[in-house]
Amino acid sequence: MLHTLILAGGSGTRFWPLSRRMFPKQLISLDGAETLLQQTAARAKACAPYESMWVATGEQLVAPIQLQLPELDSSRVIVEPCGRNTAPCIGLAALRMLAVDPDALMLVMPSDHDIGPIEAFQQAVERGAQLIDEDPHRLVLFGAKPTFPSTGFGYIERGDELDERAPSSYHVAAFHEKPDEATAKRYLEQGTFYWNCGIFLWRADRILAMLRQHQPGLFAHLERLQQVVGTDQWESTLAHEFPRMPSISIDYAVLEKANNVLVIEAEFDWDDLGSWKALRRYFPVDSDNNVIVGKHQGSAKNCIIYSTSPTQLIATIGLDDCVVVHHDDVIFVAQTDDEQALKDLLTEFTGQDHLERYL
Repeated sequence: MLHTLILAGGSGTRFWPLSRRMFPKQLISLDGAETLLQQTAARAKACAPYESMWVATGEQLVAPIQLQLPELDSSRVIVEPCGRNTAPCIGLAALRMLAVDPDALMLVMPSDHDIGPIEAFQQAVERGAQLIDEDPHRLVLFGAKPTFPSTGFGYIERGDELDERAPSSYHVAAFHEKPDEATAKRYLEQGTFYWNCGIFLWRADRILAMLRQHQPGLFAHLERLQQVVGTDQWESTLAHEFPRMPSISIDYAVLEKANNVLVIEAEFDWDDLGSWKALRRYFPVDSDNNVIVGKHQGSAKNCIIYSTSPTQLIATIGLDDCVVVHHDDVIFVAQTDDEQALKDLLTEFTGQDHLERYL
């Protein structure tokens, strides 16, 4: 049976100040409609019954997640005691799924991506499930064809086509980190590189076997947890074992080491909405190449101007290539491309009582 796992534990600091510690990116709506989490849940529901949907997150986000997904059974919320990246999280979810379904097929997807249409996503998942049905050892990834030379996404380089009966399905030749602009242009021109969507499909028992093989130290903690699933020792054992796991992504932990890793060329549109710049692909631009959400007056070029207030006016004169965001008690102004500076700024807030409230 197909089970869906939504990864919803991120902090989403790149969308600050709209995104905060207690209300990160996946819980917000950029256009006033469904939140990114709710959109992800709708995709999950299109692929498998709601009863087989799981959400992994931190303790502080459990209540708002359940508020946004009222149909989600509380037993399907996997609470991580602390952040440990995707490999421990996926391993934890896999053993929970196996406890209720020894044949669990596991679809893993982040909660903060923009994907559509749902029908195309559903068809891609069905194609991946068929590949695994033919060979249970396969690990299936999804890659989006680049539409511009992005330096903000990781890439998957495809190898040989799997089979003429499985079009748009390839062996993975290599994984590539976020490239510089020249390399990104080369990837786009070459046509054999995909944006890594961070969406995975595999059998739960297979990914645990891969963790056992490639990350024995991490798996030792998972094995101790597997022995107490469904017992009154679960919470205390989780609190003891999970923080001791190494913080490592599933890409580094398994996928870059494993054989039989496949990539399906996605026919759905995909964007991970990694920063305010992504709004250029989410909202229309005006004649001066501005994205404007909210009330604005004045002159600006190549800017992203965003306000959640129906009455707050943002007035600018001669602004160029900037992000201006007004949300609640914060006004944020920055150069569009200076994402690292935002991270540094929020780091300065940490530990300062008069600034912590804004995180």
